[in-house]
Amino acid sequence: MDCIHVTGISCYGYTGYLQEEQVLGQWFEVDLTLWLDLSKAAKSDAIEDTHDYRSTIETVKHLVKSSKFALIEKLAETIASTILETEKVTQVRVKVTKPSAPIPDFGGKIAIDITRGKPQ
Repeated sequence: MDCIHVTGISCYGYTGYLQEEQVLGQWFEVDLTLWLDLSKAAKSDAIEDTHDYRSTIETVKHLVKSSKFALIEKLAETIASTILETEKVTQVRVKVTKPSAPIPDFGGKIAIDITRGKPQ
């Protein structure tokens, strides 16, 4: 199966376990892998034969900006299920990263990485 990779979607959102995270917010980074058949688009060179990832980027930005979940696992699952509503995408991998998680004396990143497919 073919893939489209969309990486580095960066936006500000309000998901987090701590009250401050849901009030003050923080930056998130989202990376996607979309599985779909690209053979028709490769032959036709027509955007209607592929998945227009511009709409997916806008959907992800909207979900990150408007959601207030306690866990980034829930945010990742919401992004995945929304993308899978798209006709052509059969499977999606969603990686949600908190580049600056509010953990004392921790300068690393926290990421959730899930893969979901359409029910058979």
